[in-house]
Amino acid sequence: MRARQQPLKGFNLAVYAVGDILGCYDELRRALDAVEFDPSNDRLWCVGDLVNRGPRSLEVLRFLHGLGDSTTCVLGSLELPVLALAAGSGNRSEELSLAKVMAAPDRDELMDWLRRCPLIHLDSKLDFLMLHAGLPPQWDVPTAISCAREVETVLRSDEHRDYFKHMYGNKPKRWDPNLTGMERWRFITNCLTRLRYCEKDGRLTLKEKGPLGSQAPGRIPWFEHPQRASRKQRIVFGHWSTLGYLDAHNVWGLDTGCLWGGTLTLLRLDHAPPLPFSISCTGWQDPSGFA
Repeated sequence: MRARQQPLKGFNLAVYAVGDILGCYDELRRALDAVEFDPSNDRLWCVGDLVNRGPRSLEVLRFLHGLGDSTTCVLGSLELPVLALAAGSGNRSEELSLAKVMAAPDRDELMDWLRRCPLIHLDSKLDFLMLHAGLPPQWDVPTAISCAREVETVLRSDEHRDYFKHMYGNKPKRWDPNLTGMERWRFITNCLTRLRYCEKDGRLTLKEKGPLGSQAPGRIPWFEHPQRASRKQRIVFGHWSTLGYLDAHNVWGLDTGCLWGGTLTLLRLDHAPPLPFSISCTGWQDPSGFA
């Protein structure tokens, strides 16, 4: 596969983004082997939801942590519950699928690494922005990065335990630059890790999870909003398995449902145009159990 690809001028390494892994370690390694990924020379971007629900979350964390500077992972909606559990908060129903992670002798090292992962990653040379879920229409790229850095600072500070106690919730629903404290941080977190649809006025509709066309009238996929301030930026994201692979509106959606028996998708970002590659997956869960 590598021999048939034409990289962008000036790039001597391959840069791959991978969709939601969700603890599917064997599938991840199989996909990377198929593209001859070489961590000494190539780079791997992970769009979040690395763990939880799948069979080998601990192995995924150890592998990605072990790649060092060869990988960049953004936090997703399922990393935050892991960190909350490790901090003594969170939804106890997550414990079963994360029992091996929580009992691992290197848990603290892995959690410290995970807590320091960003919510947004921008590579200006590649002209790609990576995040897990979406952006509200009011945010341009500098605003999105600035807001992400606010929450990242909290996660990496002694305030993170209190943050996890108050992280969950669907409000506020609309961006206001005058928001402060936990309400501001929760809105930022919800956009970057949970957003799929929004209203025409920019309000978040976090309970909508279905494929395009299934949403209630007036609700718009975040990337289709006509006033989206980030529309000129190329964005790669995950989070939305019912959407499947997407290449439209200057965004690339990579969650193709590996956990549910779909595929695991890689996107080569240094290729013009970006080049997708997928492998079939066994499927470890029934999605109806997580509706």
